[in-house]
Amino acid sequence: MIPDIGAVLKAQRSSREWSLTQAAEKTGVSKAMLGQIERGESSPTVATLWKIATGFNIPFSLFLSDPAAPATAQVQSSKAAHPWQQNPSMQVTPLFPFDAELGFDMLEIALAAGARSDSSAHDSGVVEHVLVTSGSLLLTVKEELYRLHSGEGLRFQADCPHSYYNDTISPVRFQSLIHYPKSR
Repeated sequence: MIPDIGAVLKAQRSSREWSLTQAAEKTGVSKAMLGQIERGESSPTVATLWKIATGFNIPFSLFLSDPAAPATAQVQSSKAAHPWQQNPSMQVTPLFPFDAELGFDMLEIALAAGARSDSSAHDSGVVEHVLVTSGSLLLTVKEELYRLHSGEGLRFQADCPHSYYNDTISPVRFQSLIHYPKSR
């Protein structure tokens, strides 16, 4: 079950006792947009949701999957998960909900031909692992360009801006495991 993004946002903001103005300053998302999301009047794009998650220092998947899901052995299927697609060029599917004990998010991402997604810097200490499962991906980290083909991966410090670009004529799929330090 996909959580109500507006309710999650409002709960996170309330727990910090932040005004909409403070939340806008922390996330780089306008006060008006944050209010619209909270009221269910607007659905954020993937890029906006990433900015919010980064500004609040919370896992991205908190907005997309139930954090109360059982931690027992359980088969997960990307076919059964609910993808998040506010933009036809990018689809994000949480493979496993955020695990506070282990401190990671695991997502499957599909980028359409020609699609690009820019990610702002995560908090200090956050490490991302990207593994291409089909197609070819251009990944830029600290202005360094990496081309990853199916079966290839890259581990990098994600506390800097980074971007994903599909410069091919076919979709690319990759998995992203984002590891957050225990201090969260």
